[in-house]
Amino acid sequence: MFRIMVDSGANIPAELAGRYNIEVLSFVNYINGEFETCYEPGLTPEQERQRGKVFYDRIRDGLSVKTGLISIGEFAEAFARALEEGDDVLYIGISSGISGTFNSARIAAGDVMEDAEAGRVVRVIDTKNASLASGILAIYAAEMRERGMNVMETADAVEGLTGCMNGVFTVGDLKYLCKTGRISKASAMIGNTLNIKPILRGDKDGHIVQYKKCHGRKAALNTLINLVCDNIIDPENQILGIAHADAYEESLYIMEQIQAKVKVRGFINTTYDMCTGSHVGPDTIALFFLGKDRELTGALSGIGRSLINKTNESLQKILAPERVAAQRGLE
Repeated sequence: MFRIMVDSGANIPAELAGRYNIEVLSFVNYINGEFETCYEPGLTPEQERQRGKVFYDRIRDGLSVKTGLISIGEFAEAFARALEEGDDVLYIGISSGISGTFNSARIAAGDVMEDAEAGRVVRVIDTKNASLASGILAIYAAEMRERGMNVMETADAVEGLTGCMNGVFTVGDLKYLCKTGRISKASAMIGNTLNIKPILRGDKDGHIVQYKKCHGRKAALNTLINLVCDNIIDPENQILGIAHADAYEESLYIMEQIQAKVKVRGFINTTYDMCTGSHVGPDTIALFFLGKDRELTGALSGIGRSLINKTNESLQKILAPERVAAQRGLE
């Protein structure tokens, strides 16, 4: 048996983390100098949404947020505890191109394995992505574990999918991208004045890059919808992810439009993690899905199972046609 661990940047709702038996190690925020844990276990989706609304409203009002990552020691403690209790570990982490968290996990895994009992395993996977791009892969890993796959088989399959897991998003205010150095102050000012809304994505190396620019919020949302519908493969077996920074009504619009175009297995619609979300700002909306790659060049028409297997053999292992979304509360 093995344990699946993620950082809270994976954005898995507490309810689903409990149902799938996924352990979440939390980032922390320092809000006006006060310590606050980003992830709280046991919350309902409604409680998480309300907590997120309060947080993002405070950012709109000028809240000062500094983020704190998970230390090597915290990772080592969690990994060692699992090994001592007879379980292997699979950690599915936020992109090393976005955060230093993965490197901390990698170092901790190496340290713990030096003292581990022979045969014990700690695998760490750099998803080269963030938010539900990591979280959905962790859920697929949990399903493989339920089907009897061991930690190495599961890790290999999940690692094989990282290059196909897409994350695309738009933001509400460009000043937050300016604060993180992703765009210049002048570009942010001009873009906000002209109502320019960028579409951003995670590239194959795990960095956030600009895909295109849209004029106006509605155009940006519709572009996100089209990117999903044009690039998704095998949608009826996929869980689609939506993470929003207090933009719930717009997230429902996106869900409705996608469902009108493609039949999907289920949605996870949740509030954006409060650590990573503080860097992109209120009203951010991000979508996560499996495509044939991360280039967003459009899915091949009439794509079938044989082609999907050629695109990535891991898909056959991870996507579970027999799984009914309602059994896990994916709505």
